[in-house]
Amino acid sequence: MTIVLAGLATGGSSQSLHPRPAARAMPSLRWVPAWGSAQMLATAADAERIAAIGPVTIRQIVHLSAGGTMVRVRLSNVMGDTPLRIGAAWLARGVPGQPQVTGNRALTFNGATATTIPAGAEIYSDPVLLATQAGDDLAISLFLPKPATRHTGHPGARATTFLVRGDQSAAATLAAPEKIGGWWDLADVEVAGGGTAGAIVAIGDSITDGRGVRDDGNARWTDVFARRLAANPGTAGLSVVNAGIGGNRILLDGNGPSLMARFDRDVIARPNVRYAIVLEGVNDLGVLTRDAPANAATQRALIAEITASHHELAARTRSHGIRLIGATITPLVGNDYYHASAQTEATRQAINAMIRRSAVFDAVIDFDAAIRDPAHPDRLLPAYDSGDHLHPNEAGYRTMGEAVPLRLFGASAVRAHRRR
Repeated sequence: MTIVLAGLATGGSSQSLHPRPAARAMPSLRWVPAWGSAQMLATAADAERIAAIGPVTIRQIVHLSAGGTMVRVRLSNVMGDTPLRIGAAWLARGVPGQPQVTGNRALTFNGATATTIPAGAEIYSDPVLLATQAGDDLAISLFLPKPATRHTGHPGARATTFLVRGDQSAAATLAAPEKIGGWWDLADVEVAGGGTAGAIVAIGDSITDGRGVRDDGNARWTDVFARRLAANPGTAGLSVVNAGIGGNRILLDGNGPSLMARFDRDVIARPNVRYAIVLEGVNDLGVLTRDAPANAATQRALIAEITASHHELAARTRSHGIRLIGATITPLVGNDYYHASAQTEATRQAINAMIRRSAVFDAVIDFDAAIRDPAHPDRLLPAYDSGDHLHPNEAGYRTMGEAVPLRLFGASAVRAHRRR
């Protein structure tokens, strides 16, 4: 359930941010997510660490893939089992890896500076007048009077988040901040009023989530792709949302809900999504034989189940006017955790052949071809290997981001890759 609240915030203090009649009379705005993450149950140890502090401020930095003239923030308690009290929330310009902010202004919720998010729900802030562009970094500071131990968040932020006792949400500089991983209670930052017309959601596992990149470097393949879109006049009106979850699977829950369980919330429920890129399956393959070999019938069943899942996703996206773009699964042979065998590789090749030939997708991105070793196609190219023979390094992610054909997107997109 998402609660959408109206109002317009313009000032830098809570006194100046109460909604006005003119704000309520504003015409409907076209909101597009310029940043977002996939919500899941936060890491228990970190959630308990926050809860043990008591009243706490969490300051987190996000990197926008598009801009506009107005901003709103979507907060989330979808995994919570008790109401989540937000004592105060502030929005400012930030710098990756730094606790200092500039231009701090209060966020309001239907005019109020505090709000409570019911268990399982999400809530929008009132809009704030703020000019932004692709590549900007914003800081969202949340004061939690009583943090929950069952907390919603996203562990794989690849960004520094700051934690401090008490309510320092309005402070330009935090006093004695601690560092903590992840994003907390924060689902989306959306923009309106500019040239941003639609969003691309990249949904996947740790390879989309960016496992292996430096914190605060914004070097995931989705970041590279977003910068290319912004620099190209034909696609500059599109944002990119990264909905990757490390360890995620298509068919079964693991680290976070399965792709099939979360697809509607992470893709379809976001406003003005035009495209969805799906890069999933490596964990389904790896887990299948991680502890013991799987016979040929079990391998065939996995191929059939993944194929059926793709058809289901296509039905969901097309009913909402969203183009579904499939991505081939990258190599995993050599990874010590999954112990991929020749049979695993044969199954991966069969799934990739299905993706490349299938009529289910509107287009295909061949990430496998982009980063595999031509001499050993079951393995990552050594120059792109982070060292675990599963996750690319930053050079590999850069190659992936550069391998996405821009012709698939924007007003002039052609359907050269469409398969009916």
